[in-house]
Amino acid sequence: MEHRPVSAYARNAKLATYQSVSAHGGVAGGDPHALVLMLMDAALERMSSARGCIERGELARKAKLLHNCVKIVAELRGSLNLADGGTLAQNLSDLYEYMIKRLLVANASSDVGCLSEVSSLLGEIRGAWAAIGPEVRSSAAPAAAAAGALSSHG
Repeated sequence: MEHRPVSAYARNAKLATYQSVSAHGGVAGGDPHALVLMLMDAALERMSSARGCIERGELARKAKLLHNCVKIVAELRGSLNLADGGTLAQNLSDLYEYMIKRLLVANASSDVGCLSEVSSLLGEIRGAWAAIGPEVRSSAAPAAAAAGALSSHG
């Protein structure tokens, strides 16, 4: 068997595959609350990477990263239940829309300030979302147990 050196491209492709499998594994086993956290973390990570791209002048990669951020924030916005969520859901929707606009400005003008602003806003939302996690999970457990009890008696 011939041994060939692994190119940097091949290493990066293997790493990307591993990260994709790892992310999909997290999604498959995640509860809805955890999935929202994963989306927020992914957006924050991409914004951080985009900042580095701006500093290094890697404009094509920056554009791709920020495009992904826009898609993630749009997904977060689209997942809101505006019918039942009241004022809070509407305010979050408006804030997500504002973040999308700021990300587009950051992309068009390589504005690190816009990225800092959106990262800060999303970080605050993420912190509040993470804080309610135990409450959401504990209230979901009795509901799941009740649903299981109903289905086993029906």
